[in-house]
Amino acid sequence: MLRSIFSGITGLRSHQQMMDVVGNNIANVNTAGFKAQNAVFESVISQAVKSPAAPVAAGVAVENQGGQNGVQIGLGVALAGVSTNFNQGSAQLTGVATDFMIQGDGFFVANNGTENLFTRAGAFTTDADGQLVTPDGSILQGWTADATGAIDANGVIGDISLPVSTYIAPVASDAMTVSGNIPSTLAVAGTVTSAITVYDAIGVPATATATITKTGDNAYTMSINGGAAIAIAFDAATGALAGAQANPITVTGGNVPAGNIANGQAFVVNITGLTEYASPSSFAVTAQDGRGVGALSTFTTTSDGQLIGVYSNGVKQAIAQLALATFNNPNALEKVGDTTYRNTVNSGVPLIGEPMSDGRGSIQGGTLEMSNVDLAGEFTNLIVAQRGFAANSRTLTAADEMLQELMNIKR
Repeated sequence: MLRSIFSGITGLRSHQQMMDVVGNNIANVNTAGFKAQNAVFESVISQAVKSPAAPVAAGVAVENQGGQNGVQIGLGVALAGVSTNFNQGSAQLTGVATDFMIQGDGFFVANNGTENLFTRAGAFTTDADGQLVTPDGSILQGWTADATGAIDANGVIGDISLPVSTYIAPVASDAMTVSGNIPSTLAVAGTVTSAITVYDAIGVPATATATITKTGDNAYTMSINGGAAIAIAFDAATGALAGAQANPITVTGGNVPAGNIANGQAFVVNITGLTEYASPSSFAVTAQDGRGVGALSTFTTTSDGQLIGVYSNGVKQAIAQLALATFNNPNALEKVGDTTYRNTVNSGVPLIGEPMSDGRGSIQGGTLEMSNVDLAGEFTNLIVAQRGFAANSRTLTAADEMLQELMNIKR
């Protein structure tokens, strides 16, 4: 009879632990990146009351006898483990550039100064040094791009920071593109002009004005800021550039206002888009290859985890790439608080690489993965845990009453 009391006690303890797990799930229903857990029970050791017996064949001294099953009485239940449900949580669009969500498998890697920890919670912010950090100050890990925007994802991961106090280098202008129509009715010595902003080697802007002057039938010259004139010819029958016309052409510029670009700057000019039709002028300098100094304005996130910086000079260039870690056995990860995990001897080592490679998920910027707790299921588990606890308490009550009846025999 004492066995039933002890079994009831194990049932009370196990269902209390189940209630603890369910309560934790419900408490984290709105925790970003939280993964629900489930209590798993197992029966404990059983006491053998009678051993099994094998069949015995008839012999001289014995009769034929069949086998007998053993008799065992269980001694209760225990918590075998707590499994984690790593199914995808719902997505919540936040619009915050430093919020990231993993769609699929993988964990963000964050270093707390001592070790790398792993999390699905993508609510990051920047600190005073521009580093991307978790709410507890751990620094997001990945690969930082070089000055040209190239990323070596085969290298060692490190701290990711947004270079808000740095600038992208300027590029001196040395090529431009012109297009549009030059009116065939333009008088000899007549001109059409168009201007564009160009830059010197340190990013100082200046105005470059391209001028086309008619010198004869279907014949023109182009100059930039009054520099040397280069001949251009058109086909009288088609209005297109003459077949023997060189393209692109090299035009040496003249004086640039304020002297920002040295006199004699040579520009390689693509004139493919020029025509000579009997229509109004639409001549324009449409592009140039230089740029000024650029400061980081904002950034966007690609599905493979690259952070693309948008600079004030219009340039878009990779800043860094997020790293993701996967594990052979994520259920063995150890929870260490702050919605982070630590790898253990049974989880396997973290397999760190680029998003969207080797089974890792993709990244969505401006979005958070919410908790995957199913409230309907958790409320059902509440009832199951409560009823299980109540039933085991009745086992104790019934066993106690039976012991009381036994004690009453003496009376």
